[in-house]
Amino acid sequence: MAKSRVLRGGLLLLVLSGAGCMLNVKRAPEAPTQPLPVLANDFVVVYESPKPNRLFAYSPGLARLTSGRLVATMDQGGPGVADLERGSDGLPRIGKVFTSDDHGRSWQARAETPLEHARPFAAGNSVYVLGHVGDLGIVRSNDQGETWSAPSWLTSGQQWHQAPSNVWYSDGRIYLVMERNTAPELPDWPVAVFAPVVMVADVDADLTRRESWRFSDEYSYRDALTQHGCPRLLGVPFFKTGMTAPRRPMAPPGWLETNLVQFSDPNHVWYDPAQRTFHLWMRAHTGSTNLACIAKAVEAEDGSLTVSLEEAPSGEPILYVPCPGGQIKFHIVYDERTRLFWLLSSQATDSLTRPERLPDDRFNLPNNERHRLVLYFSRNCMDWVFAGRVADSGHYGQGRHYASMVIDGEDLHVLSRSGDARAKSAHDGNLITLHTVRDFRRLVY
Repeated sequence: MAKSRVLRGGLLLLVLSGAGCMLNVKRAPEAPTQPLPVLANDFVVVYESPKPNRLFAYSPGLARLTSGRLVATMDQGGPGVADLERGSDGLPRIGKVFTSDDHGRSWQARAETPLEHARPFAAGNSVYVLGHVGDLGIVRSNDQGETWSAPSWLTSGQQWHQAPSNVWYSDGRIYLVMERNTAPELPDWPVAVFAPVVMVADVDADLTRRESWRFSDEYSYRDALTQHGCPRLLGVPFFKTGMTAPRRPMAPPGWLETNLVQFSDPNHVWYDPAQRTFHLWMRAHTGSTNLACIAKAVEAEDGSLTVSLEEAPSGEPILYVPCPGGQIKFHIVYDERTRLFWLLSSQATDSLTRPERLPDDRFNLPNNERHRLVLYFSRNCMDWVFAGRVADSGHYGQGRHYASMVIDGEDLHVLSRSGDARAKSAHDGNLITLHTVRDFRRLVY
């Protein structure tokens, strides 16, 4: 007896008969031979180093004011800092502030500050830039970023860190994270002892005053391992600590460069009906790729904040979660219109190459690839959907990385730590560039 089956959609028709078997397959269209287009490879130069081999472009930060004005910040590093002008406080003016009133097409320099790792943000009727020179410092503008105050210091005798990451507004308050180095006596790059400190303040307060801020307790990666034991079966660290190959060191594992998010979806397993729980999404320094470290900060009735590891629904503590590009500084923003989180990160393409076989223009370890910025979206910060490549220099040594982003109407602006053929390395670039993803919500599918 002949038997036939049709799978609807026209993809497959299978006919079986006593005389034999005939398979008739309708093939899908041939895949395009060209790669998907890069969303925003063209750029506007916001800053260009006058000495590419001595003065490097770092720490792009970006904010949008309610007026539509964009405020951009960055800092300069490298041996050329010794040549920079110093202020009356004796500190070199490494930080720069720029504004744009035409959606990033042109920029005007507004101020110079001594602040490193600074980020701009709006609060009340003012604009602030928060960074550090060891201690935390902050400057304020009351005229939309045209003129700025001298630095005010929020700490004394401490060591801080934190590349520009996001800020979060909730119930009339602003939340952000800076990281304190809890053991500055340790050599090299002590990311194991960086403690992400959640800072919260009322948006209408004078944020140049220390008493306007509440700081969370301090909880480092090392504290988490001491409390819960070393994670197993994750291959962490991926390379042995120390020098894996000439010029390619592996520092001890840790976390750093924290983004802060809050989940408002009641279906999320980590939803807090009281809305007093915030989650910290951090770069995971492990030597591997596509992992982030996470923790949570819980705000008590008295306003105090306590940081600890989150728990899986099973009750097990959770330190690592999947995150594309989680091995390099990434940036998260939340879009109220789509109710989606957007992630901008660096894409690794060959992280299993033996370190000693990497080309000379590759910086550091195999996972430390910095020339491709990629965009994703997610409902829950765990399951990330690929949206597209934002920028790709096409050269290992010409960075497009460590970016910040803001939503501007229908568009997404990306401020990138970049380099061209004159750059010393992918890490030590000579440009800060603005890339605009037009009508970015069309990328959702």
